Amino acid sequence: MQTLPQARIPDPKGAPSLRWGILGTGWIAEKFTTALRCNTTQRIQAVGSRSQESADRFAKTVGAAAAYGSYEALVADPEVDVIYVASPHNLHHDHALLAIDAGNHVLIEKPVAVTEAQAREIADRAAEAGVFCMEALWTLFLPKYDVLRQILDDLVVDTVLADLGEYFTPDHRIYRADLAGGPIYDLATYPLSIAMWAIGAPETVAAVGSPAPNGINGQLAMMLTGEDGGIASLHSTILGQTPTTATIASADVTIDIDGPFYQPGGFTVSTRSGQRLRHDEQPLAHEGGLHFQAVDVARRIVAGETVSPVRPMSDSVQLLRVMDAIRRQVGIPDPS
Repeated sequence: MQTLPQARIPDPKGAPSLRWGILGTGWIAEKFTTALRCNTTQRIQAVGSRSQESADRFAKTVGAAAAYGSYEALVADPEVDVIYVASPHNLHHDHALLAIDAGNHVLIEKPVAVTEAQAREIADRAAEAGVFCMEALWTLFLPKYDVLRQILDDLVVDTVLADLGEYFTPDHRIYRADLAGGPIYDLATYPLSIAMWAIGAPETVAAVGSPAPNGINGQLAMMLTGEDGGIASLHSTILGQTPTTATIASADVTIDIDGPFYQPGGFTVSTRSGQRLRHDEQPLAHEGGLHFQAVDVARRIVAGETVSPVRPMSDSVQLLRVMDAIRRQVGIPDPS
């Protein structure tokens, strides 16, 4: 390996401009719409909230043409091309189906649901309706992950090490059991998805956890074994800050991804022969990277496609299958 491959990501501003409906007005909806407005020609057509006051306020902030005080009104808007589902995790299933059953294409915040059965129902209903459906696992759409994908396609991955830990104060909504709190859906989505992206669908899943002070799950240690013998050792916590780095290794190549590994940034490729190659991207916050997934969605919808090969719904279903196994082993209640 003399040089690293180049990212194959087209200019985000060259993607077809679609009219987006934003279902939900919370933190991630604000970050997503900021990314679209700053980096693309996508249009925020309408927003929907549980209250008209919240919808009006958010619509004014993002420049939306319409504001609805119910999600039902949003998904019925004929001027909307695609719905972005940005509600809490345990509401993704119901809101995704609401949008799909109204004939809308959907981009659903990660994870798409909170159980495998829910994820599979979303995938099946979207396929029956003939609409585009994808999980908003934005990390895999970043330019650096396209470079990594090209490298990994020539490797047999033996090892994945990844962690994602962030300290949250006890008053944060991540501590709320009624909103599917704990690290599994908010944080562990990233190391689990990257691991399966690298080693394939796991044949075995093992997990242990410990509680937060209020009794919900506070941290997880997880191990996956892939069908080709690769092993992933993963960790996620809401109880403290951890390096949030990742390493992917084969017999001859080691890739160390800077923390936070799931955001724009750099990585180093080292070979057993002593070669070191560096990939750097300007590290940016969420609003610096969330738009890449959106323009992929726009291109595929205009092309008449209903899934993205970067994050097909089969991978999203697989993620929830693994999460179900982790929940059962650790004793995390089913939040559906």
